This record gives sequence, C-alpha cells and structure tokens, in this order.
Amino acid sequence: MRRYLAFALLICLAGTAAPAQEFITTQGTISDEDFYRLVACAAPPGGACAKPFIRWPEPRRQELRVGIADVAPSFPGYKLDLIDRAIDTAITEINATGAALRLTRVYEGTVDIPLYLVATPQGARITGTSIAALDGSEMAIARVALRSRGSMITAAAIAISQDIRRREIASVVLEELVQALGLPTDIDSAAYTRSIFSEADNATVRLRGQDAAALRRHYPNR
Repeated sequence: MRRYLAFALLICLAGTAAPAQEFITTQGTISDEDFYRLVACAAPPGGACAKPFIRWPEPRRQELRVGIADVAPSFPGYKLDLIDRAIDTAITEINATGAALRLTRVYEGTVDIPLYLVATPQGARITGTSIAALDGSEMAIARVALRSRGSMITAAAIAISQDIRRREIASVVLEELVQALGLPTDIDSAAYTRSIFSEADNATVRLRGQDAAALRRHYPNR
C-alpha cells in the first residue's frame, strides 16, 4: 500500500520490542520464493530476512475470530457500513485461498483480530484502543499491530482512521487482515501494483497469483 498505509509490527523476542521494515523495493517480477520471503520476513530478492517468520499457533488458526471491537462516535456511518461489508468479503477471499487457516466473523465474545474504527485523523497519535502497540503511535489510514513470542503470533489488532476514503476501504481491510496473519511486508515495484502487498497502490480487492500462493505457503496443508 501507499506509504501512508504504513503499519506497526511489534515483535516480542526475549522481552524486547523492535520496529519493522515496512516495504522492500524491487525491480521487475521476482520468483515465487523471493516474493514469499519478501512479504513474510522482509528479505530482499536473494537476501537475508530482516524479520522472523511468524504465524498464528496451529490450534488457533482453525478459527481466527475477526470483528469490529470499537467504533468512535464521530466515525462516519456510511464508512462503517462499507467496512462491515469489506470484512466479510476479505474473510471470504482469505478462506478461499486454500491456506490451512480459517477466519470467522464474530460480533461478540473473544476476538483474535479486532478492528478499531478510530476518530484519529491521519498524522495524529492514536488514542482510545487500549492496545499498547497502537495507542500513541502515529495514525496512518490504517495500522496493524502484531505481537509475537518466538515464531508464534500471540495477538493482533487493526486501527482504521475515519479519514479513509470510500474507494480504499475494501483493499485496505483485505491488506490489513492478510498482514495480521503474519505477512507484514509490502513490495515497492511497478511490476506489483496489482498485488495486495503493493506499496504504491491500494485498489486490489482479490487474492490471486503470488499473493494467494504466499498465504498458502505460510499456512500449508499438511
């Protein structure tokens, strides 16, 4: 996605936290192997990983619960409606890839990947989510925070600004949910403007080709 769709990745390793590289710049089409490593561990083509590979634990990935956790009073109602539908569409896209995980939409109870629709404008500091990795960080149009211990994701949360534009909603929701599954790095390349991981575009609403293949590889069927 565009630079303003930056995200925050919080990795907990031996009790420490480290910021994440948001995107890798490449030239031309890259191999399936290089593409997967780029989006999963921030490795440039042929290079070493800059992040660890992280995944949801196997028992939890059988039913990852996704839902809207909170809506700011000032959040526009029509945008809420569009996001509500976009979540269902994104879940359908992810579940249809053949990856060995399943997302479920929920409206109450425990939520594994909560979405916070915040009043925070772009460029301001997020408040009101009660998520330490989100509150206090600079607001982009959307921001996802991941917490992991070792190679396992232990928590995820997504914040979406009321500044989001109507035409961006479906793509942004899909990208943030995919990143919340442990594929957090974008690709900056003219060859990948139709990828959900594109740093330069935010119009893709389907998981196809290398995007879907990367998710299947991250969660392979045994």
